[in-house]
Amino acid sequence: MIIEDMTMPEFIAGLEKTRTVYIPFGATEEHGPHLPLSTDTLQAKAVGYRLAERRPIFVAPAVSYGVCRSTSQHPGTLTITTGTLKALTCDIVASLYKHGLRNFILLTGHAGGTHNAALIDAGEELLERFADLKIAVLTEYQLAAEEGKGLIETAGDSHAGEIETSRVLYSHPQLVKGQAEREFPSFPMGMLVRNKQKYWPGGVWGDPTKATAQKGAQIERLVVDALERFVDKFEAWEE
Repeated sequence: MIIEDMTMPEFIAGLEKTRTVYIPFGATEEHGPHLPLSTDTLQAKAVGYRLAERRPIFVAPAVSYGVCRSTSQHPGTLTITTGTLKALTCDIVASLYKHGLRNFILLTGHAGGTHNAALIDAGEELLERFADLKIAVLTEYQLAAEEGKGLIETAGDSHAGEIETSRVLYSHPQLVKGQAEREFPSFPMGMLVRNKQKYWPGGVWGDPTKATAQKGAQIERLVVDALERFVDKFEAWEE
């Protein structure tokens, strides 16, 4: 049940089937010279849509902005503050709660640590505000890396590398523009730097040359499988 495509009567009817909602979080962020700025959002939306084909679940409109620290100076990256992300998350969940939703799965396609911490902070605040609310925060990339580890050839592959390039080659091949080379950032350990592009010029973390659409299809299916298992456990869970 894709909320943005539903009518008011359809939303009311949906509440008779489930009180669980999936909220996809992404980012508008560089993904090398070959992938679209919307990569993180596309992936988070795709698994939600596939999940909704299998079971009754609400899928909220995606949040296409995130906290992007390491890529903030790369052209095209649009970042918001942690306070903005936290406040936006709380507002979205509170609004959905008011309309009857009770189980909230926040799945982010953007895996930045600061970004994820803001979502967790929002979740903790919401647990305090609503006594009958359940909330989970998951990182889509971590699911993909774990579920697809038997398929991935690149050790330490991450941002715009083998995994993400494979995913977009499968789901949105028309948005892949050319190829990018293997690259890993070289940030000095523990040091915060002003010129982030100096230590990560191409914006790739991994090896996109090993990507294929076939891997992308397999990884997406495995992620949806894992997410469906999680929803079963989450809905049945009582604290």
